[in-house]
Parts: sequence; C-alpha cells; structure tokens
Amino acid sequence: MRCITIRQPWATLIALGEKEFETRSWRTAYRGELGIHAGMRIDKKICEQEPYKSVLAKHGYTANNLPTGAIIATGQLAGCYVVTPEVDLREWINGNEYDFGDYSEGRFAWKLEGVHPLSHPIPAKGRLSLWEHSDHF
Repeated sequence: MRCITIRQPWATLIALGEKEFETRSWRTAYRGELGIHAGMRIDKKICEQEPYKSVLAKHGYTANNLPTGAIIATGQLAGCYVVTPEVDLREWINGNEYDFGDYSEGRFAWKLEGVHPLSHPIPAKGRLSLWEHSDHF
C-alpha cells in the first residue's frame, strides 16, 4: 500500500475526519488507496492554538498523546488540485479546513476521501514522498 508521512497534529486530524485536504508543495498523479502515517514530529505549539486545540480536545487528544511513528488511518487519494488566485478556496473548503492547511498560491491540495482510523496503528518508519508499505490493511 502507498503511504504518506504527515506531521502531527495534521495526521490525526485527517484520521479523525476533521481534515479532508492535505496540502503539499508538489503534485502527484497517484490516485487510489493511501495509508496515513503519523510522523515522529509533533508541532506542539500549533496544538495549543485554535482551532487545533479545541478540535483535538473534542476527540480526547492533546500534544502529549498524539500517536507517532505509525500508520494510523487509510483512505483514498481522490484528487490533486493546484491552488491558483482565480479559485476562491473558501467556496469549496468547509469548516476549519482552510485553517488546517497551507493554501498558498502554487501549492497542491490533495483530496482525501473515505478515511478510516485503524483500530490498531501499525508501527512504521516514515519516508519522504509517497512510499510503499508491504502490508495491506
């Protein structure tokens, strides 16, 4: 299965269904099943800022109990959209989504669908870019 490593708290926000777009500086042509891997790093400062703090707390999380170093969810990578000045992102991005990503011009918004958290995270070492994990879950 192809996976992507995402820093915390963003990986958990995706796993919880609170974040549907992962913003990246690079485009991908890949579409299909995707494992969400929580990297080892946690941005503890952002976890204390709103809306992050209250959204994480709603699900029982703080910067001190976020999972790291594991595949925590699976879903589908359904699309990859370039951010341009002609598109008013607030028309198609709902709730806290805009706050949870970097929608600067020239970046890419990866649309994730059907994301489900794993009941038992799978320990794994993350990598840059998209990477393959030998297990299918």
